[in-house]
Amino acid sequence: MNPSPGNIKDGLITDAMKSAGAAKKGGTSPIQSVLDYGEYVTRPGLNLLCTPGNDVESTTGMVGSGANVVVFTTGLGTPTGNPIAPVIKVSSNTELAQKMPDIIDMDTGAVIRGEKSIKEMGEELLEYLIKVASGEVLSKADILGQDDFIPWKRGVSL
Repeated sequence: MNPSPGNIKDGLITDAMKSAGAAKKGGTSPIQSVLDYGEYVTRPGLNLLCTPGNDVESTTGMVGSGANVVVFTTGLGTPTGNPIAPVIKVSSNTELAQKMPDIIDMDTGAVIRGEKSIKEMGEELLEYLIKVASGEVLSKADILGQDDFIPWKRGVSL
């Protein structure tokens, strides 16, 4: 299920295209480790985790590997959370943020429109992440009681 039906609908028709986008989201930090699903993070920095395309199974694996907060980028608006760690949903476009304001924590459409740089948006996201991690602000998923949890059983996920 990778790319997912929603990815295919929006033009991401191969694993290579989806992987290129995922790699771009990782920024320019050096990769510290490549981990299997649920393998615990032992090195600080950017760690890549093998997960399926299913959003809930993926976030479950990230938290199982030690994530304290999940920053979940979405183009279609997956309404998901986690019972253990807050999930901050970041829309890649303003249309989605306006269509689903109840589930989107941060709209990054200003980057696409050229109104903000990636660095500026990253600083805003970091400030928000710190507020969520410190308990000063609840993520929309926590406000809505979205506490999804599905371990990956390996093989095809639907």
